[in-house]
Amino acid sequence: MNMELTFPEDAREGRVRSNRNLSGFERWASIVAGAGLTAYGMSRLKNNGWMYAGLGGLLLRRGVTAHCDLYEAFGINTAGDAGDTRAALRGSRGVNVLESVTINRSIEELYRFWRNLENLPQFMRHLESVEKVTDTISHWKAKGPGGTTVEWNAEIYNEEPSKLIAWRSIEGSDVVSAGSVNFDNAGPGRGTRVTVNLQYSPPGGKIGARIARLFGRDAATEIHEDLRRFKQLVEAGEVPTTSGQPRG
Repeated sequence: MNMELTFPEDAREGRVRSNRNLSGFERWASIVAGAGLTAYGMSRLKNNGWMYAGLGGLLLRRGVTAHCDLYEAFGINTAGDAGDTRAALRGSRGVNVLESVTINRSIEELYRFWRNLENLPQFMRHLESVEKVTDTISHWKAKGPGGTTVEWNAEIYNEEPSKLIAWRSIEGSDVVSAGSVNFDNAGPGRGTRVTVNLQYSPPGGKIGARIARLFGRDAATEIHEDLRRFKQLVEAGEVPTTSGQPRG
């Protein structure tokens, strides 16, 4: 009979691992967001900054321990399935964004432009680059928290020419996301309705999404602005600079 010896240090490490319920990306993002929020709150203690500092401290603890009490309460664990997009986004884990815009161009023209994924950074400001690997797999680089760069690979898993492009991140990616873009006839003389449906696991989970919304950096705002720039790009051939101007 074979017996495996377990040392006290191994047992402690095993207990630590069993208590983890956050993916590596969520840990990293929680630490970055927590540090920033704590610094912001400490600089504004006279104006209820202690609330931001306290929330930042909770995020720091969440990242350092790789454990989320809210996840535990709802039976959620992303530590072992970060590479499984469906598992990481199902139930209450994912955040959904649905935005659309009507563009005075043909369905075919807009579909061809979007299908060439390397065009996307022209109007998606958070993207640094999209590099084609195969006809269905691409490598993405985006601006992350604190001036960092986040990279991931995505695959197009469903496609209907001139109608639908659907994608999802693949195993080993820093970002867990899935989404689709639909192209529909908007009616006689109205052009094409472009609809983006995005589902993603935000830094720090839904708590992180709410924090980002406080600072105007949530995914819905970004997609709304991206589609506005896309419309300007294909209708006028350029993307006007609107830095500092209010949304809308």
